[in-house]
Amino acid sequence: MKALVLQPDRTLRLVHRPRPRVTAPDDVVVRVVQTGFCGTDRGVLLGKFPAVPGVVMGHEAVGEVVEVGAGVTTLAPGDRVVANPTLYCGLCRWCRRGALNFCLHKAGNEIGIDRDGAFAEHLRLEERFLHRLPDGMSYDRAVLVEPLACVMNNLAAGRLRTGDEVVVLGGGPIGVLVALLADHAGARARLAEPDPYRRAAARTYFAGIPGSAVTVTEPDLVAARSAALVVDTVGPLLERACEIADDAGRIVVMGFHERATATLRPLDLLRRGLSVIGAGDYNSHIFVRAVELARDLPLEGIVSHHVRLDDFADALDTLGIAPGAAAPYSGMKVVITTGGGR
Repeated sequence: MKALVLQPDRTLRLVHRPRPRVTAPDDVVVRVVQTGFCGTDRGVLLGKFPAVPGVVMGHEAVGEVVEVGAGVTTLAPGDRVVANPTLYCGLCRWCRRGALNFCLHKAGNEIGIDRDGAFAEHLRLEERFLHRLPDGMSYDRAVLVEPLACVMNNLAAGRLRTGDEVVVLGGGPIGVLVALLADHAGARARLAEPDPYRRAAARTYFAGIPGSAVTVTEPDLVAARSAALVVDTVGPLLERACEIADDAGRIVVMGFHERATATLRPLDLLRRGLSVIGAGDYNSHIFVRAVELARDLPLEGIVSHHVRLDDFADALDTLGIAPGAAAPYSGMKVVITTGGGR
C-alpha cells in the first residue's frame, strides 16, 4: 500500500509499505477513505512536536472495514467507521480508575506519532477503537469527530457555562470547533485569528449557520479582562490568554507546542483568582458522545480541501508548511484522500 512516512529531517515521503493484515482476534483492517491533516501533524513537520522517524503519520481517519479478526463482534466488512486514535490498555492503574487518557502504556501506541497511522491506504486497529458511523453521515463530517472529541474534552475541563464570554485564540479548524461548541452551548464566543485567510474563512463558515452569534476578529482587538473563559488553541499564548481573562476567569491551554514557554506571576494568579487548565488528551468515553453530537453540527463546512495521497505536497503548501519557515495559510481542514465518497 501507499503511505506517507516521516523522515529524519521532518519531511514526509510517499513510500510503499506492506498492507496490514489481521493478526489478532480483535484486529480490524480499514480501507482508509480520508484522513484529516491535524495541527499536531503540522507541528511535527515544523519541529514543534515530537514524533518517531519512520512512522506513518496521520490519525483523524475514516473509512470502510475490509477485514476482521475471529473475535470481532461489533463490526463487519463494509461498515463505515471513524477511528479513535487515543489508545489505552484498559489494565493499568489509571485505566482501571476510568482515566483512560492517562494510560501508562501510551508509549509506542500514539497513532501517527510512534505507531503507524492513517496517511495510508489501509489501517489496522483493535475493534474497540473503531466506531460505526451513523447512517447518512458523510465522511467529510465524520473526519471531524476526533477533533470534536478533543474540543469537548477541553471545554468540559474549562467548565463552560451558558452565558459565558468566551475568547478562542486561533481560528484554525480546532478554534472554529471550540467557538462552534461554545455557541451551541449558549455562550458568547469570539474567535481571534491573525491570519487573513483563516479569519475570512471562519467568518464565512459562521455566517452560513442559522442563529450563530460567533464573532471573528483580529487578536489585537480583543480587550483585556473581557472573557470568563479563554481557550488557547495555538499553544504559546498563555500570557496573552491571562491578560484577556477576567478576574476569576479560566484559561485552557489546548494547543500542542513543545517549545512554548510562558512567564506568569503567581501573585497575579492568586489575586485575580485565575485558573490555568491543561485538559490533556480526551478520555475515550467522550468519543462515543462526539459521534452522536456530530449528527447535529455542520462540521463538513470546515473541510476546505481534499488532496489525493499522491499529491500530498499540495496539502503541505495549503497549510503553509515550507522548508525552514511557515508560509501563509490557504486552507482550513485539509483531508488526505485515498478514494471513495465524501
